[in-house]
Formats: sequence, C-alpha cells, structure tokens
Amino acid sequence: MSEAALKGVIPKNFMPITKRDLSNLDLDKSAVAALAQGAVNVENFTIPLYLCAMSSIQGTHKISNPLAKGRLWAGMSTTPTPPGTVLTPNQEAYNTMFSVFIQEMLHLQLAANLAVVLGVTPKFFTGSLLENAAGGWGCYGPTNTVIPHILDLTDTMTYASVNVDIGELNQEQINLFLAIEQSHEVALADIKPDARDNYFPAVPFVNWASANTEKDLPLFGTIGWMYNCLLKYITIEYSDGETLWTKMFDATNLSKQRDVFNGMTKYHNPEYPRMPTQISASDPSLAIIQAADMIRGISDQGEGGIKNALKGFRLYLQERVGAVIVDNKTTFIDHVATNDVQLQFQPDKAALAIDYPGSGDADARVTGDEIDHWERFNNLTDVIATDGFMTFTQWFAAGNAWTGADLQTSDYVPNPALPTPTDVANALNGLKTGSEELLNSLIVGAINGINSALTLSWGDSTKAFPNQAMRASGDRMSLYWAVMGAAPDLSAALPTPTTTDEYHACQGLSITNPGNNCADISAFHTCSGSNLHKGQGGCGYPVKNATGNYIAPSDNTCAQKGGCGAPISNWQLLSVPGGGTMDVIDIDTGAAIPPNTLSFTSNEKVYDAAWAAYTAIYASKNPGSPAPSKPAANDLRTVIPPN
Repeated sequence: MSEAALKGVIPKNFMPITKRDLSNLDLDKSAVAALAQGAVNVENFTIPLYLCAMSSIQGTHKISNPLAKGRLWAGMSTTPTPPGTVLTPNQEAYNTMFSVFIQEMLHLQLAANLAVVLGVTPKFFTGSLLENAAGGWGCYGPTNTVIPHILDLTDTMTYASVNVDIGELNQEQINLFLAIEQSHEVALADIKPDARDNYFPAVPFVNWASANTEKDLPLFGTIGWMYNCLLKYITIEYSDGETLWTKMFDATNLSKQRDVFNGMTKYHNPEYPRMPTQISASDPSLAIIQAADMIRGISDQGEGGIKNALKGFRLYLQERVGAVIVDNKTTFIDHVATNDVQLQFQPDKAALAIDYPGSGDADARVTGDEIDHWERFNNLTDVIATDGFMTFTQWFAAGNAWTGADLQTSDYVPNPALPTPTDVANALNGLKTGSEELLNSLIVGAINGINSALTLSWGDSTKAFPNQAMRASGDRMSLYWAVMGAAPDLSAALPTPTTTDEYHACQGLSITNPGNNCADISAFHTCSGSNLHKGQGGCGYPVKNATGNYIAPSDNTCAQKGGCGAPISNWQLLSVPGGGTMDVIDIDTGAAIPPNTLSFTSNEKVYDAAWAAYTAIYASKNPGSPAPSKPAANDLRTVIPPN
C-alpha cells in the first residue's frame, strides 16, 4: 500500500521506492536539500523556546570565580543531585528543562551534520524559514499557531488554543512543548479528520520543482513524518541501481561536520559514547546506517516518535548492504517500551562527571535520560503545580525587588575590585524602567551572533565554533527575566553592524562619540566566535598578534579576534597569569600608535585595559583635544555576568 493511501500511517516494514527514472534526479536532490534544511530549522526552533522557559524559573546561582567568594548571580543554574538530594520544585524544573535543552542542541548538531554530508550547508536562522522580513524570529508570536514545517495547532483537537510563542514555564507553555514532542501516532490521531488532507505528503512530493527550497516544503503533520519523508527520499533507488543517498553523499564533506558532544580531548570525554554524533564512514552504504542511527537518536530521545518505523528502516539497510555492525556505535538494539530511551542513546554519567566537574550540569544532563522529552514535559506538569514553584513573573507580581542579601551567601567575602551585592541589586532594579529595548537587544545580539557563527562554522574548520557564546546566551536570557520578569521579543533584528567606528564595543569607547553610555547595539555579542566585525572586542581571554603581544580589548582588526563580550562586563577580568603586553594599533591601518604597547596585570579589569588603549588612540586621532573622562560603570555593565 502506498504512503498516499496510508495518509500518515508509517508502516513498520520499510517500503523503499525503486526503479525511479533518472530524469527525476535533480528534483529529488532538491527535495532532500530542502528536507535537510527543514530538519535544522525544526531543531533550531526549539532552542530559544526551551531556553526562555528555563530562564524564567526564579532563583540565583553561585559565581564560580574565587575572587567572588560568597557571591550569587541573578537567575538559576543546574543543581547537583548526589544520592539523597531532595530538590526544590524550582531546582527540579530547571534541571529537567536543562536536560531537554541540551539534547535539542545535540539534535541540531545531528541534523546539521546530516545536511553537510549531503552537500547542504546548513543555515542557522538567517535566510531560513524561521526568519521574518525584519530579520528577527518570525516563528514565535502571541498569535502564531504553526510549528515550523510541521503543523498548525488550530488543526488539532487538543492544542487548538495553544500559541507558538516564547514565554514563562507555565502550563500553557508545557502544552506547547507536549504538542511539539508528542509521538507520531498520538499526533496523527489528534489532527482533526477534516484537516488531515493538508498534511502527510507522499514521497516524491507532488508538484515539487528543482528550484524550490525548504520554504516551499509542505506541512508534514508530525516531526516523525518529516523524518520519514527524508528517509524515503534518500533510499530512492533509480533505474541504474544506485540510491539517492549514494548520489548525494560526499565523503570529502566528512571533515566539515562539527561535534561538541563526542569530541575527545584532555578536558572532554565523549558524552554519548554508544551513539554516532557524526558520520565517520566514507563508504556510502555504511554511512547511511550511521545516518539512520543519528535519526534514531533524535527520535528516541524525544522527537518524531517513529521508533518502530526506524527499526524497519534500519533492518532494511542492514539487509541491503549485508552489514549488521559498522562499529560499536551502530549495533542494532531493539526498543523496549514506548517512553524508554535505549541505552545507546543515553549520555554516559561517568564521562559527564569528568566533563563538567564541580557543577550541576553533569547531573542535570542525565535528568530523566531514560525517558523521552514528551514524558519529561508531562512530569513537569506536576512539578509546576507544587507549592513553592515560582517564575520571575510570579516573583515580581508578589511585590519582590532585588536586595543585596539576595545576591550573597553567608561566606561572602567583599572584594573592592568588584561591585558589591547591593550595587548589583540596585542596578537590577534600576534597569527595570526604561531598559527593555536595551536588554532585549542584548539577547537578540547573543542569539543572532551564535547563529551567524554556526553558519560560518559548519563547513569551514578554520572558523571557530561558538561554544562559549552558546553558554553565555543563557546568562543573557536569565538576566532579562531577572530584570523584567517577562519574555523578551525576538521578532526584531539588530541593526547592521558598523565597521568604521573604532572602540564601539562598550560605554565611552568611541572615537566619534566618546560620551556614549553603551556600545552600539549592533555590536552586542557574547564571545569571539560570535564577534563578526572589527573593533568589537572586550575579552578576558585575549589572543595574540603576530608580534607575540596581545590584542588590546576592542582593538581587533577583523572578525573573531576581539574576544567575548560587548558590552564589557564590569566583572570581566583579564585571565592571563602574570599579565602581559598588549599592542596599541590603529585598527583601520594596522599602524602602531604611541606608546605602541601597554602592559596589563593578571585579573586587571578588561574595561580598564580597553580604556588605556582607547585613550592612546583617541589622543593620536584628536591631537590637542582633552582626553575623555573615564565613566563609572553603568547599570548594564554592572549586571552583565562575565564570560
């Protein structure tokens, strides 16, 4: 029976398409390219959604820097769970959300790696279906009802009143998460009968054109059907006996993949040692089995719900190539129960303890790892109904405001080089009025910078992977909630960055506008990996010039050399042991400017070093003019955490 006749029912026994005429090859390649990008879109769509809900949970977390002993930062983090630990409702909710959020990052990596070996350079937001006409996130909004590529929730019986928008962790958001993560069979049954004809397209797609992109894809009804369509396409066998996978797979692209989960270094052990997180086989017949297991991992952990169908697909591939085992990560393991995640797709607890020592991240990453995302979210329904659970929205509604006592522990040790807890509390409270757009830009800049850097990184090993920027984006989201008690607006884009105004990375650091109170918002970013233009640095981990000296903060001459933050946190310290020497140069010409070099000390504030270099350059460009006065740190620099 054909898929068109089944209309949404995925058979357990995989039925490949065979003897297709080669005249359809370009059409089919175009459809696979669109499906590969569509999978990236679907995974990327969930990340700000889950990050926002996670960040809305009220709380604080410790500052790990030994110079800030006894200090707390606004916004929750993960909580360690040694045996006997009883978590508060907020801690349990945060750990659960974090576990799903991290696995969605893994799913995005898997989808992007599948795309790149098929010759598709993945787009991480910019230019994709997720972007609106203004350059912001168009997939979220108070009246949006469509899960990108998948489903209009108004066509469902259970979720017809649910909006697709970012927001606090409440039952309405959990309902959205359940709609996203439900299994294929459940989602199929929930679509209104008179709407089913709008979904579940058969392969090959009707009226598909070779010039089409992922923006022209039909709605699939479920994530499971989308992956089913991808599998059907790549296994199309043509009249010459070759499959579409064989014709599209390019082993020379294997090096273009990225892996932040199973990378092996002296600091990091593979987190999923039993699961392929990228394709290593150069033989197309073996590589497609690894691709199948990567899709199985996505589905098993929480997306798609096509586990039985994937079993049939995997068996079909094994029989076709006569290979049951490619390596220790591709052994077929049968599924046991509906919501049990197979062991091979669970993280390794011992490795995580090594990778993330001294934090709750290791424990949170394995929170509920034996059950899928749908069940984790279902369990959250009970957690958020427990006495004591509170979001920042609820905390502010109860009349709370920040105090110094909220931001310190009993072992607090004052450090005169850092803002006091009361300073930070006053700044948090002060930003609540009139700073919504500024703080919103801080988050938009962080997320946009990450997506831009990811797009540059996949396919070009010379481009840095923005790992630290991705971590810092969570801090920015938490900060917004801790000040505003509401979700930011991601629909607006940042202005086009300027590359002509030196030292526009922070407050006061501008040659043309020395009295400015903040960086140009087009410069906002969180890490060198997401710093896309010159003159936008400000890092505690400075890089060296060809001279052997360090680049002065904000004095980077090109993208990805300028460090980890704009604006520059008043907490950001230079981390070079023993200090060092930085060059003072004109970033437009590269020429040295007297005094040519300046020294800095270990743990000197990044802003202070940036100011020293800036004043030298200002004097060179404005001879005879009085030097600008160094400003006191504004509220924003006081509350931005260091990277």
